[in-house]
This record gives sequence, structure tokens and C-alpha cells, in this order.
Amino acid sequence: MLRDVNRSGEMEVFVAVVEAGSFSEASRRLDMSPSAVSKLTSRLEARLGTRLLNRSTRSIELTAEGERFYRESLCILEQMTALEDGLLHETPRPTGDVRVNMNLPFGLQCVLDLLPGFLACYPGIRLSVDLTDQVVDLVEHHADVAIRIGPMRDSGLLQRKLMETHFVTVAAPSYLESHGIPETVNELEKHNCLTFAFRRQTPEWKFRDETGQPRTFAPKGNLLLGDGESMRRLTLAGAGIAQLSLFQVQEDLAAGKLVPVLERFAAQEPQTVHAVFMGPNRYMPQRVRVFIDYLAANLRSGRHIGRDMRSAR
Repeated sequence: MLRDVNRSGEMEVFVAVVEAGSFSEASRRLDMSPSAVSKLTSRLEARLGTRLLNRSTRSIELTAEGERFYRESLCILEQMTALEDGLLHETPRPTGDVRVNMNLPFGLQCVLDLLPGFLACYPGIRLSVDLTDQVVDLVEHHADVAIRIGPMRDSGLLQRKLMETHFVTVAAPSYLESHGIPETVNELEKHNCLTFAFRRQTPEWKFRDETGQPRTFAPKGNLLLGDGESMRRLTLAGAGIAQLSLFQVQEDLAAGKLVPVLERFAAQEPQTVHAVFMGPNRYMPQRVRVFIDYLAANLRSGRHIGRDMRSAR
């Protein structure tokens, strides 16, 4: 049945579109025309009888069916690769060390709980995990892969998109009771705003003004902190107002320990999470490749992240 359908080829194209974030970028990676990539994706949706992607002029988003198909496709393609490698090269299950560097809050909130499952799947791999908010040099720190959040520098490193989130401006109820609730961005001048002690690519907080146009605010306060987890804890303790990633504070928001402020001025700009590594991609060790694949599948599926995180993609 359906002997003329190249199902694995359709899966590869669909996975490339999801990971590239656009048809044009996927076509470049696959060395195909954008129209061919779009046509294959539409043919796949027609064959399955369901929409996998919601398309707009600026972005594509996975539907619930698309998320499931993406996860299962990754597993199937990985199994096919493992089968071919086993037949052609008698390659054993991946073994060895994988050295990982990642943002401290992201590691604590989104990744650490995934690691036991990964190690159960790949018992021959040993993970060395370094959690820090400092951007490290992969060569200098002997890291195989780093997880980075936000705009990517032109560093020559290869990258793979894992997920998206966005910033939220938050404070503890105790702080707002003592200092009042800011009603406009300008009123933040009267408040203690928690800031980072290290240099950031975007040190200003991002908002939108009354007309919906982007604007920024330079936060000032009496606490400069070296990592996002310390900032979250001091915000919970009522030390001031902070702008943090949604994944970091969503449980605190749900529990009422933190409350959002200036929601109507929120920028809602996506904050992309990437895995970065040294190329070329085709020579990546299998132990590193399966780790990145595992993160991509589980983070996109929404495991260990809330509903709002998934809808931010």
C-alpha cells in the first residue's frame, strides 16, 4: 500500500522544517527549492489528513498533531540511522563522555529532570554537566555542546533550535504591597530593579509602548547578581522587580509566589533556545548527536515545561 510514497523522505523534510523554523532555511539545509519543501510538507499533511504546521508570514508553529509527529519522526529516523550504521559499520550503541554547558536556570528548570531518562536509554554515555550563566568558549572548556538562550553571535558554531520562551516581568506580592504596583514602564524608575553583574547582549528590558511599538528600559537597583537562579530567589524574597524567562518562574506564577507586572506592555518577543556545537555536523560524534536529539524531542514535547511555554513557540 502506498508504495510510491517515500515516507522517510517526507519525515526528513518535515523534521528539517521544524528545526530550521522556516521553509526557506530548511530548503537551504536540504539543498532543495523552497517550493519543493513546501509541496512535500503539504503532501504529507494531505496524506495524513491533518494539519501539522500553522503557517504565518513570519513563522511556523507546530500543531498538537505536528508535535507528536515530530517526536515520533525523530525516533524513527534515529532508529533507521542506527540500523544502517549497525549493518554497514557494525557501530555499537554510543559510548563515551558528553560534556555539556548550559544556562543555570534553564538547566535546573528544564533539563536536569530529563537526564535520568537519557542515561537509561544510553547507559554507555557519561554526562559531565556544567551549569553557569556565563557564555563559555567551547574549545577552552572542552565542551561538546552548549545550551544558549537568546540572540546567537556569529561565532562559527553550528546550532540547532530546541524551543522558544519569552521574558516576563515579575515581583513578589510582598514587594508590591510595600512599594506599590507600577502602572507604566516609566514608573519602574521608582522601583528597585534586579540586574545582572555580567555583561549581557541585551542588558535593557524589552517592552511595548501604548501604541504597540517596541521600547526598552534600563533597569537600576541595589542588587547585581551573577546568575538567574539567584535573581529568582531574591525576587521571591521581595528584594525587587525582575525580568526573567517564563520557564524559570512559571511554577512560581502558578503558585502565586510571584505575580506579573506591566503585562499590557509585555514585548512577547520569542526567546530562542539553541544547542550549539562545533562542526561540521556530519562528523558529530554519535554520543553528542543522540544527546541533542533527545533534548530536542523532549523539550519540544513540552515535558517538564508548562502549557504557556509550549504556546510560546
